[in-house]
Amino acid sequence: MPQAELKEQRRSRSIAMSPEERDEFLQSERVCRVASVGGDGAPHVTPLWFIWDGAHLWLNSIVRSQRWVDLQNQPRTAVVIDGGVEFMDLHGVEIEGSVEPVGDIPRTAEPNEELAPIELAFARKYANSDVFFPDGRHAWLRVVPSKISSWDFRKNEALRSRR
Repeated sequence: MPQAELKEQRRSRSIAMSPEERDEFLQSERVCRVASVGGDGAPHVTPLWFIWDGAHLWLNSIVRSQRWVDLQNQPRTAVVIDGGVEFMDLHGVEIEGSVEPVGDIPRTAEPNEELAPIELAFARKYANSDVFFPDGRHAWLRVVPSKISSWDFRKNEALRSRR
């Protein structure tokens, strides 16, 4: 599947994460917040576990959830993954893009070569296991990024001098 060209981050480039920092951050963080738009136009934001494969964000969502319904009707989304407690330590990534379902809906135990590495990474990250167990309630959504923005306030010289 060809990847669309990503829009370049235009603001806050001085505190943006490098691609390597971004990948390491996305592979280590455990929870993202997924934004969708309901049929009435209202925003809906929910926390979710995820996998970053270096090019796409993978979401394992309950197929009978409002999030799933919203994203099937309007596949555009924004996802935020962030960390830090104090203002000067805030860092994170925002991914804008669209979602596409991959595999069975809901996911069955039927082998799927495309999902095998994602499911292994998910099992290792969240269950400390090499086995992914589909529960018959969830399915996979691949977020295809159109724009990725990042920030790391720890890189801001003005804020570092206040410490």
